[in-house]
Amino acid sequence: MTGRFEGRKLIAVGGSSGMGKQTAANVIAEGGSAVIIGRDKVRVDETVAELGAMGDAVGITADLADRAQVEDVRQQLAAEHADATLVVNAAGFFIPRPYLEYDGEFYDSYVELTRAIFFVTQTVAKAMIAKGQGGSVVNIGSMWAHQAIGATPSSGYSVAKAGVHALTKNLALELAPYKIRVNAVAPAVVKTPLYEGFIPKDQIDSTLAGFDTFHPLGRVGNAGDIASTVTFLLADQTDWVTGAIWDVDGGVMAGRN
Repeated sequence: MTGRFEGRKLIAVGGSSGMGKQTAANVIAEGGSAVIIGRDKVRVDETVAELGAMGDAVGITADLADRAQVEDVRQQLAAEHADATLVVNAAGFFIPRPYLEYDGEFYDSYVELTRAIFFVTQTVAKAMIAKGQGGSVVNIGSMWAHQAIGATPSSGYSVAKAGVHALTKNLALELAPYKIRVNAVAPAVVKTPLYEGFIPKDQIDSTLAGFDTFHPLGRVGNAGDIASTVTFLLADQTDWVTGAIWDVDGGVMAGRN
């Protein structure tokens, strides 16, 4: 029995850790291959080695906040990975900061990442169209794009993720004639390296445990919780789903205790 992704290639933007890495692992486990794009070369190499033991994985190291490096990534994808028909846009960072303390540089760091996702996805979509076999894109949005959380003031992050939600719907409409589906998931608090930007690595588990009761289901999420839904949206089982933003959030958007 062949897997759901036999012969399919995934571009995992932000694939060297967390949700992106787990999604790549899921795709490879079901017969596909993956291109891991990440900022930290050590993490990218370690991920490629780990996933390579399961199947076919290659890595690209780039800082997606650097426009020149984004262009290099686009050129490499067009030249070497034009056969990809799956994308997960999982790159991101999250550093709470009060609105009145923002400066232009910090705000722009969010905007640049959204810009990178915009154009990297465009490159892959053009190749999908040329190939003529359709494809599937899943963006990682956020609960913070739906609502503000007083304990974690995150206006810049929320603006960026709301942009990802809007991009999802626009691309779903524009790319539908080419049988390319575009969806997003909106997680709440998920235990991933995303929080290393403001929580010491050895304190992440204990800090995030304080958010367990924030979620009606009583716990924070993990990378597997999100990746299982992303993988489902990438697969042909959801081939009549596009433009959707699925809340994968332990029930937070339904209400809180």
